[in-house]
Amino acid sequence: MPIEGWLVAHPPPSRALLSPLSEATGYTVDDWLKLPQTGERIELIDGSFVVQGVPASNDAICAKRLVRLLDDAAPDDLEVAEAVGTLVGGDGLISDIVVADAEVMIAGERKISFPEVVAVGEVVSPGVGNRKRDYEIKPPKYAAAGIPTFIRVEIEGDGAPWVEVFHLRDGRYELATAAKAGEILVLTQPFPVSFDPAILVGRRRR
Repeated sequence: MPIEGWLVAHPPPSRALLSPLSEATGYTVDDWLKLPQTGERIELIDGSFVVQGVPASNDAICAKRLVRLLDDAAPDDLEVAEAVGTLVGGDGLISDIVVADAEVMIAGERKISFPEVVAVGEVVSPGVGNRKRDYEIKPPKYAAAGIPTFIRVEIEGDGAPWVEVFHLRDGRYELATAAKAGEILVLTQPFPVSFDPAILVGRRRR
């Protein structure tokens, strides 16, 4: 753990692991909220703490630019930020991008969840584990928590960068719109905004 002695004060439940995704369970949201704030991205997924690696610089740039685009278009009652902890059921996830109620975000709440959270976004990092998390693990959890909009960004592969936007319907996400570099992505939720995904990577376009 980030601070020596944390596990002494907060001993792990039986079979709980501090490793990438496993079948071990035991840690709770309360345990997650007690973690020292040291800057590491530590998520609580199915009872286990999952430590995310440091994002690559191009991932970080993509997330920053998407936050800027959304923030410029957001109404006054919403705030957009990077790497915010979000409660989704019994899990504590750290979303690359979060759009949520402005008052809650400004107050510095650590317990932020739906209905305050209206959209989350993930920039897919290379690696099998990262892809599984952003495609198979996180989206169903966000949907089950009732978050209306999920945005996923791929910055590698044919047509990259490309962006998919999903809207919640009957407890599941359905693809609402998608666009690749050179096209115009048009979002209607959580507020209207449109842009060419190409601006999320590469040199700044003025």
